[in-house]
Amino acid sequence: MASTAAARYVSSSQPRSQPLPPAKPATAAPAPAPGLEAAEGSTPRAGAADLALLARLRLGDEAAFAELIDQHHGALLRLALVFVANRAMAEEVVQETWSAVLVGLDAFEGRSSLKTWIFRILTNRAKTRAVREGRTVSFSAFGNADLESSPAVAAERFRPDGRWSSPPEPWDEETPERLMLRREIVDLISAALDDLPAAQRAVVLLRDVDGLESAEVCNILRISETNQRVLHHRARSKLRRTLEEYVGAPRRC
Repeated sequence: MASTAAARYVSSSQPRSQPLPPAKPATAAPAPAPGLEAAEGSTPRAGAADLALLARLRLGDEAAFAELIDQHHGALLRLALVFVANRAMAEEVVQETWSAVLVGLDAFEGRSSLKTWIFRILTNRAKTRAVREGRTVSFSAFGNADLESSPAVAAERFRPDGRWSSPPEPWDEETPERLMLRREIVDLISAALDDLPAAQRAVVLLRDVDGLESAEVCNILRISETNQRVLHHRARSKLRRTLEEYVGAPRRC
């Protein structure tokens, strides 16, 4: 559980000999270290809640760090699994990320949200770990959504005039809300997510599971807005097709 993880990381962190200085205003800050924060204006800056939490973190507040881990540990683990081979490696990458967060608190200048900054550190660490372990993840796919030649929606579903010949299945009685209450649909979507190409899976997890804005996802994965939009659309189309096939299949009594 996240709270257990929080206790572990907090208890293993080194105590500070003195409090860190207060956070500087983002507008007065020098350029951030490469790969740690977004370029100015590319993503939403840290808000009041982030700055308040940052102040507590810089004072060595263990409860603040536990709160941060409770909020993001699970999402970081899901994202790490896109890059590395197994859960054990993903856990190690997340632990390295939290250590880097502690070390890098002084470097955070508020040019992005704390969440975006932390996720960016995670992706950098995860990619490095994957390369070191010899895992063949197509990182270039994150920067080129056109590498996948298959269309998001099969061409045979359209007539020559561009209209649907086989429109999406209506979900009137079997609404997505009702479907999601079933354990089987959760398992189905989980398996479908695992089958997505790495770039698509990363984008749909960040956008639709973790609720990040498109600009934040572009920052974290270092992709353009166009590629993010294409990857997101393709991932959603595949997941929807999986649900359509499920809805259209005969139900067992």
